[in-house]
This record gives sequence, C-alpha cells and structure tokens, in this order.
Amino acid sequence: MNGGFIQLLRKRKELIPLIGIVGCAAFGATTTMIYFLLTKPDVILNKTGNPEPWEMLDPSKPQKLLTINQQWKPVEELEMVKKMTR
Repeated sequence: MNGGFIQLLRKRKELIPLIGIVGCAAFGATTTMIYFLLTKPDVILNKTGNPEPWEMLDPSKPQKLLTINQQWKPVEELEMVKKMTR
C-alpha cells in the first residue's frame, strides 16, 4: 500500500501540498484534543469518578484559552439599528 501511495505522489506532484496541509491540520486537531483532555477540568473522561467536575473549578483562574474583549459594552451602531427596526 505504501509503495502505491508514493508512486501516486510521484505521478501527481500537485497532491503533495494538499496532503501536507491536511496532515498539519490533523496533527493540530489531535494535539489540541490531547491538550484539552489533559489540562481542562471541564472535559470529562470518567463520569463515575467525578460526575460534576465544574464544582471543583477555581473561580479566580480563567478557563478560556483566549479572552479577547472581557468587558461587554453595547455597540452604538447595533443599538441604533435595533431602535430603527422597532
């Protein structure tokens, strides 16, 4: 099977970047999944051992991977559109 795959890549060189990009995406998805499984307390693998893990979370520790606009402010343009549509 491996020999046929390599021969296919030699015949169709335009597939090499596609396979590289798909391989990188699969690797990234797998490593992200492993990271979340091992470090995030809200991901449950064993429901019988701890069925409610969110009760043990520290509220002072941020749980998001990335927090961009933490304080919510109403958008003026959106408020104007809401008033116009009423």
